[in-house]
Amino acid sequence: MKKIYVTGADGMLGSALVPLFSTAYDVRGTDLPEFDITDSEAIKKDITSYSPDIVIHLASMTDVDRCESDPVTARRINSDGTENVAIACADCDATMIYISTGMIYNGHKPGPYIEYDTPDPVNKYGLTKYEGELAVRKHLKSFYIFNTCWIFGGGPEDKKFVAKIIELGRERDRLEVVDDTFGSPTYTVDLSSALFDFLGNDELGARYGRYHCAGRGCVNRLELAREIFAITGIEKCELIPVSSGKFELPAPRPRMEALSNYALDLLGLHLMRDWREALRDYITSTFI
Repeated sequence: MKKIYVTGADGMLGSALVPLFSTAYDVRGTDLPEFDITDSEAIKKDITSYSPDIVIHLASMTDVDRCESDPVTARRINSDGTENVAIACADCDATMIYISTGMIYNGHKPGPYIEYDTPDPVNKYGLTKYEGELAVRKHLKSFYIFNTCWIFGGGPEDKKFVAKIIELGRERDRLEVVDDTFGSPTYTVDLSSALFDFLGNDELGARYGRYHCAGRGCVNRLELAREIFAITGIEKCELIPVSSGKFELPAPRPRMEALSNYALDLLGLHLMRDWREALRDYITSTFI
């Protein structure tokens, strides 16, 4: 049985990924405070002593505004921490899977990004995650980078957009939501299943490199909120479209974060569902 080491195992994605992968692999899931990817010697020792075939690197500083206000910590975790994991993978000849973001792009494109578009991050989160990608490429030949965006999942522990919109929609009579930023909502369960199926496809061979893996489709935040309300049956709260410029946030956001799973589609691997179907499954199984 192949051995897989997972960083950030207790996070939103890890909570869906580890149980699934444990059905077919010997999985070691690690997370703070016991295992810190910024401690180069400790993480190297733990990974190499386990001697995994594959390392799935999920640990990351994902708070976009915090990354902007504390770029030193963001770089230490997202860039340097990823390099520490990559070096450990090189030392024990493990394949590395790194989960990156659609925020590596500047958002100027009118439609979804494909893998051949040029990275040009506009905030510290996107920059440090892209630096992590470069570190993986620097130290390893056997790697997969999966870019995703607008992740939702986590059930009762969900603190991101979907849960917030449901909570606020049930509390308020009106809610302002931006209508000028676009993404591809991605369910943690679907992303985990896609990675599982990708690794289990023996016909692929070692097709290393970067892939986009996000929910199918492109939607703005307002349209996403409307779909959430429709699924949950929230009718008394009016959604008001506003420009993102109305909200002063520490970190600039790219207008376009949506991703096309172009490289996977070229391989005939249509692994991700339409975001609406995935969203309905998540909400009906968690919030209703």
